[in-house]
Amino acid sequence: MKSLNVQTAQTLTTPTFSLLTPDCVMNALDSLGYHCDGRLLALNSYENRVYQVGIEDSLPLVTKFYRPERWTNKAILEEHAFVQELAEREIPVVPALLIDGNTLHTFNGFRFAIFPKHGGRAPEFEDRNTLEWMGRFLGRIHAVGALKPFKYRPTLNIESFGAEPLDFLLTNSFIPADLDAAYRSVAEQALAGVRQCFERAGSNVKTLRLHGDCYAGNVLWTDSGPHFVDFDDSRMGPAVQDLWMLLSGERTDMARQLNDVLAGYEDFYDFDSRELLLVEALRTLRLIHYSAWLARRWDDSAFKQAFPWFNTQRYWQERVLELREQIPLMDEPPLGGLI
Repeated sequence: MKSLNVQTAQTLTTPTFSLLTPDCVMNALDSLGYHCDGRLLALNSYENRVYQVGIEDSLPLVTKFYRPERWTNKAILEEHAFVQELAEREIPVVPALLIDGNTLHTFNGFRFAIFPKHGGRAPEFEDRNTLEWMGRFLGRIHAVGALKPFKYRPTLNIESFGAEPLDFLLTNSFIPADLDAAYRSVAEQALAGVRQCFERAGSNVKTLRLHGDCYAGNVLWTDSGPHFVDFDDSRMGPAVQDLWMLLSGERTDMARQLNDVLAGYEDFYDFDSRELLLVEALRTLRLIHYSAWLARRWDDSAFKQAFPWFNTQRYWQERVLELREQIPLMDEPPLGGLI
């Protein structure tokens, strides 16, 4: 795969999404030879900007404009290469189109990629056959993900998903003054519990290339089965990170769901049962990381419109209670003990 083709239209300053007008989107595609017919539909995405664009005398395309300064070019290209690697093994994913030898392009300072449109419906995770199918799908992805590591994308660990996000929240005055001590205390207790979970799992737990954000919104289902449409959060991490987010309900419900997922998963890739000790720890890290993610993006007007409840007194009160509930959950036996 060739390096990024920097076009002469690129500006020298870092753009903001406020400059990404409909005309800019359509002109960006036109610069690559795709002539838009004026139809432009914004798709559900906050981290980046994603649009379905009508193309003259052809099928619509999906274009993703990457959030400036979030990923390096090498990290984005590494994601593209991983998805292409999966596609070449006939795993149902949606790789970026290769245009003039490149998958990553620039226009007026924005970096973007173009994808074929793949429709589908939300998966029915309450269906046991669906969960087993998802397990087979993820097992195939992880079998490829384990072949080599990422070089330029991060690793999901306690520091990157817990300690650093917590430090950002505490040092940037997002916590209300009257809740600062309570949130700081419960978050530090929660991270201590996370560390204990990782210690119990052992230092030999393997990390591999993951999807990284495996929830229902990133999976589309057709009669031929599931496919992922977004690997933007792909990173190194333990395999169970891509499994636990499929689980919901009471503990007994999640144990049954996990059993169904693993029934399909282990047809293609062996699951290390020690990773079950990390399920609640990873859930705890995600809670802290999610709050910091919202805080880091709070200067983006799209976030204020989509998440008006963030950074209110009630929001932080609920986060304190949420983390308090997580602390004892991390001391319970792993879900596999109920199967």
